[in-house]
Amino acid sequence: MTTKGYMKDYPRPQFVRKEWMNLNGEWDFRFDDQNVGEAEKWQEHLAGTHKIKVPFTYETKASGIGVEEFHAQVWYSRRVTIPKEAAGKRVILHFQAVDYLAKVWVNGELAGGHQGAYAAFSLDITPYLTFGADNVITLKAEDSNDCTQPRGKQRWTKNNFECFYVQSTGIWQTVWLEYVAEQRLDSVKITPDLDRAKVSLDYRVQGLETAAGSLRLEAIVTLKDHHVKTVSLAIDRPRLSVEVDLVHEANGPWKRSFWSPNQPNLYDVEFVLYRDEIVVDRVFSYFGMRKISIENGKVLLNNVPIYQRLMLDQGYWPDSHLTPPSEEALIADIDAMLEMGYNGVRKHMKIEDARFLYWCDVKGLLVWSEMAATFEFHDDAVVNFTKEWLEIVHQLYNHPSIITWVPFNESWGIPYILHDPRQQKFTESIYYLTKSIDPHRPVITNDGWEHTISDILTLHDYVETGEGFLKRYAGNKDPIVHKETTCNQWKYALAEGYEYKGQPIMITEFGGIAFESEKGWGYGHQVQTDEEFLERFDGLIQAIKQVDYICGFCYTQLTDVQQEINGLLTEDRKPKFPMEQIRQINLR
Repeated sequence: MTTKGYMKDYPRPQFVRKEWMNLNGEWDFRFDDQNVGEAEKWQEHLAGTHKIKVPFTYETKASGIGVEEFHAQVWYSRRVTIPKEAAGKRVILHFQAVDYLAKVWVNGELAGGHQGAYAAFSLDITPYLTFGADNVITLKAEDSNDCTQPRGKQRWTKNNFECFYVQSTGIWQTVWLEYVAEQRLDSVKITPDLDRAKVSLDYRVQGLETAAGSLRLEAIVTLKDHHVKTVSLAIDRPRLSVEVDLVHEANGPWKRSFWSPNQPNLYDVEFVLYRDEIVVDRVFSYFGMRKISIENGKVLLNNVPIYQRLMLDQGYWPDSHLTPPSEEALIADIDAMLEMGYNGVRKHMKIEDARFLYWCDVKGLLVWSEMAATFEFHDDAVVNFTKEWLEIVHQLYNHPSIITWVPFNESWGIPYILHDPRQQKFTESIYYLTKSIDPHRPVITNDGWEHTISDILTLHDYVETGEGFLKRYAGNKDPIVHKETTCNQWKYALAEGYEYKGQPIMITEFGGIAFESEKGWGYGHQVQTDEEFLERFDGLIQAIKQVDYICGFCYTQLTDVQQEINGLLTEDRKPKFPMEQIRQINLR
């Protein structure tokens, strides 16, 4: 079952309008290794040397180019006909993701740009357009091997190494146009308050300064086609808030309308903006009534403890790398995790396509949203990381499936956090900035080890056997959290100067078992048979469950990724075992 506003392949399912144009497909493309394009005015006419299939990067087979060598500057161009009927509307050009620096021209005029590989951005290109005619959109993307830019699992050397893979340069998510009114809804921040049976709507409205007449915004809330509440608000300033009481007869008992993995109930909400009672904008969205909290060393969902069975997922595909080949491919990955008995996913070192998060919302898969790391600590890295991370938290805030923010992982980009006050303060600042935007979700400041301030104490350990795990963890909570011993033979759970505050404890990377192969690697000894794999997998899962102070886990990982061959599925999504066997072990 989908939400009321759902449209297949619509790139932003949390904020849907009906008038839009998908610009994916064939674009002209050109490398610019000497960085001469702007001086030679390629923005006015790009003599493309290749055709590329957007949104796949040139490094991928799916793009039609498939060149893995790094090129620091690349150009794209395509013609778009803007219909005459759109005159009088504003035309918004959206890029869901461009890696890393983007500059955009329309008909040779600079329309704007953006920095950051994982956040979406939009430009009002109306002043540069000719309606009823062809228009040329040109984009220059600049990338680098600089480790002060958030890059996640993208390599910065010529070849893949360890767990780092082919880089992604340029457009790697959907490009699209939207036709909107001068007066329109810019965004809505939706905050559920489960304990009070209310939801807060924080509006941003565009175009008030040119509005001729009075504006009114209506929000129509429904649940499973039953009307819940309609609220109306006069618009007299660009930022307004309203609180909606959700207690109603059609809902039946209040608990039945909560969002959870077992019952991912979603409220539809239709926003209608009126100017003198004429509809000028209509947006479809949705929200889930759910609460994440922490009490007595447990993570609670809707005030009830939840044991999290997470899967680490890097979101790579063999022919398209970071870009999902289709919406169906995203759904298939979610279905596979649910079928194997997982109730959540840690999306590792990547901000995933908004459609993935939509289907996690719809299907009830919990999400830990993790930022792509920098790999050098420097003033530039602090600025680059902070700016992009805050954009992402704003953009993803409304997804009920996201229950945890993970800005840092395994001291990547903060290599001396154990004892360096600057790096420690950086993680503290990100923690508090995140909380200033979203005080409702846990934040993990350094997933794996060497935590500073963190709402959950998460540990990574690739010990091979259940017996080895129990020897290290059973009865050893105090020595681990008080830094009398390391958490995994080589890293301390907390950084120097930080004390354990009673946080929940989870094992958020373990396993990584691979079959014997010369083509890649896994963690520990490679196994030879299905029986050997399942015995080791089962031993680890049951050992973790036996340790009473551990309240969840995250297994590495969903699929093989390039040279890393430790997935439960192959890189092309073929199960290595019947999924039911994995499910039985997870749920036993």
